[in-house]
Amino acid sequence: MEIEVRSQSDDEIVFVVRDAEVPFINAIRRCAMVNVPKIAIEDVNIVRNDSAMFNEVLAHRLGLTPLVSNLDAIEGLPLPEDEGWEYDEENETWADNLKKGVVFKLNETGPKVVYSKDLISSDSKIKPVYDTIPLVKLKEDEVIDIEAVAKIGYGKEHAKWMPTTVCAYKQYPEITFSEDEEVDYDCALACPRGVLKSDRRSKKIKILDIENCTMCRSCVRASTNGYINVGHKDNDFIFRIETDGAMPPKEVLLKACDVLGEKAEKFIKFSDEGGSK
Repeated sequence: MEIEVRSQSDDEIVFVVRDAEVPFINAIRRCAMVNVPKIAIEDVNIVRNDSAMFNEVLAHRLGLTPLVSNLDAIEGLPLPEDEGWEYDEENETWADNLKKGVVFKLNETGPKVVYSKDLISSDSKIKPVYDTIPLVKLKEDEVIDIEAVAKIGYGKEHAKWMPTTVCAYKQYPEITFSEDEEVDYDCALACPRGVLKSDRRSKKIKILDIENCTMCRSCVRASTNGYINVGHKDNDFIFRIETDGAMPPKEVLLKACDVLGEKAEKFIKFSDEGGSK
């Protein structure tokens, strides 16, 4: 298997995987979406809320505010599978819950728009990714006083813990031309993404960027003589991961691969031991 990185930025990575199978690629996609740990606000104690926004809506907005969640920042925090992670309101006090994660406080008085930058974190490494996310609008003399706890979770439990905003792949496109047919220049004009270009001087249709092809087959439908054909390579894929900025996409990919490896080892051990007894 070969991997070629096409582009990489702070919140997006695009790479090509060659000589792989669909189940393996899809397993990585699923692990990246739902099995990579991320931190988000889980428990909210609203002491005072004079705004027009309902408490439940405000808590939901806080939960979906992206927080810095790189592996170095969240190291040492309890995981959902650890005992006592969940807040037991009947047997625990709110003070006990504050010790289980990162505490955020929000205390503002209107008139103003309260932004994510107004959230005060107990850990300088874990803070909102963006400062300009509007949370609530306060009118004259309206007060909002909130204390919240951010905890590590997984995307399989809630979207707020999903580290990827886009995690998708497509099979590598393959475009071929029939040498037995006359060159059909109109099929190049039908491509909506500019993948093809007619070159009447050389009497050919050039492929400018095959990886930009979505295999929509507009060019095939536009060809009257079947000159062009669009397909894909069965074992080659173009993979794209995009995040909300909470984690670097490369870190998400590497962690997803680690999780997949751990799952494979558990399955092998389970099989060697003869399965459940």
